[in-house]
Amino acid sequence: MSLLQRLEMRQGQALVMTPQLLQAIKLLQLSQLDLAAYVDAELERNPLLERLEGEAGAEREAPEAAEPSGDFESGEAPEPESWLANDMTSSRSEMEGDLDTRLDNVFADENPTPREQGSGDMLSLTPAPYGNTGGSFDGELPDFEASLTAETSLREHLAGQLDLATASATDRLIGSFLIDAVDEAGYLRETIDAVSERLGARIDDVARVLKLVQSFDPPGVAARDLAECLAIQLREQNRFDPAMEALVSRLDLVAKRDFPALRRLCGVDDEDLVEMLAEIRRLDPKPGRAFGAQAVEVLVPDVFVRAAPDGSWLVELNSEALPRVLVNQSYYARVSKGAVAEGDKAFLSECLQTANWLTRSLEQRARTILKVATEIVRQQDAFFLNGVAHLRPLNLKTVAEAIGMHESTVSRVTSNKSIGTSRGTLEMKYFFTAAIPGAAGAAAHSSEAVRHRIKQLVDGEAADVLSDDALVQRLRDEGVDIARRTVAKYRESLRIPSSIERRRARMAHAGR
Repeated sequence: MSLLQRLEMRQGQALVMTPQLLQAIKLLQLSQLDLAAYVDAELERNPLLERLEGEAGAEREAPEAAEPSGDFESGEAPEPESWLANDMTSSRSEMEGDLDTRLDNVFADENPTPREQGSGDMLSLTPAPYGNTGGSFDGELPDFEASLTAETSLREHLAGQLDLATASATDRLIGSFLIDAVDEAGYLRETIDAVSERLGARIDDVARVLKLVQSFDPPGVAARDLAECLAIQLREQNRFDPAMEALVSRLDLVAKRDFPALRRLCGVDDEDLVEMLAEIRRLDPKPGRAFGAQAVEVLVPDVFVRAAPDGSWLVELNSEALPRVLVNQSYYARVSKGAVAEGDKAFLSECLQTANWLTRSLEQRARTILKVATEIVRQQDAFFLNGVAHLRPLNLKTVAEAIGMHESTVSRVTSNKSIGTSRGTLEMKYFFTAAIPGAAGAAAHSSEAVRHRIKQLVDGEAADVLSDDALVQRLRDEGVDIARRTVAKYRESLRIPSSIERRRARMAHAGR
């Protein structure tokens, strides 16, 4: 076998992931908030980009006022005296009228010293020192935002109580770690053993400090489960007697409404049991939710769907959710004339290329979202007409083949996007559901439609409570070939109790 060296030419195809292509792919899967943050960062970094205000798609030249003032081509910066003098030309009497006070009270000085004054009755630009009854702040008026109070978080509330509850540095260290492990609902998500191991502290010390933290406001905070949370609140109200302790220890029976078993366990009659359950309902199962609650974010649709007069559907982009930017070509032309150094020319060229690619990527993103949304509406036409019961099975591959795109592209488009319909704002992923085969060769059914039908059957129960087997038979009579375990899984996902629990709850309600 001999080794030879030779030159060969081969022709092939390969996908080259250029920075521009990576940018387009990245923009495609971003949500509205992430896209807005990305565009804002590009606007700060790239001087050739500016935000387009007004109607979408309106073409206009960049205003001259938006360009930096001064002769930048000659390298000269504007003089500060020009804008400073223009801003401070108001007379003293005019400013006193605007502020509704005398400027003597604001800039008074107990120990006046000679200072440079403007001509006439111009206001002095040199502030007087603090120390008079007028309340000067070193020449600066107090910031309004500094007077605003931020909402206290649960951690800050607990940390303030810990500082007052103990002076021991060790206890404060353990307590701070425990407070950090409390979630937004007010529950401790670390075990005592784990805290002891991570801090190198004794288990007895951790348990003692935990009892201290559990005595803080709000009652029930730092509990490790619901039973402990309720027990802490009942002890605070001096209502944790043996009967209540037995009731709290078997919350599973409370959830199942097994009242006979609860009466035997607690040793009370029906009247006492009703009162005990009423006390439990008045307690707060999530004591931490009143602190630092995050504001509810409204889901803003990327696409709107509305009915057309001819019976079809109109699909249009939400212009308010689309960032609109343009390339300031006039500013580029002016600045590029004065660029002499090679580094300056390269920087301007890169900025122009990046700006052009960004605007094109945003336009391509909008077109792709509209194309995918239009196909989803076409595939789920029955849903928009008749509701969720008529939702059809749909997957990414079907949509991708219909519009001539790759399946991964459709997946990126439908991630973090939503459609505004007459039935509410729904995520695009909502319209992609698994298929449940039809009985006797009938057409397949959407899993979401089957889940909706199960809820309808349970809500429509009359005298007889439908078991999972009965639900399977009802669905098969309607042409849905479904297994019992699937019905049980869908029922649990809808948070519908079992037939035994529903029957027991109905009997308890009838006995009142």
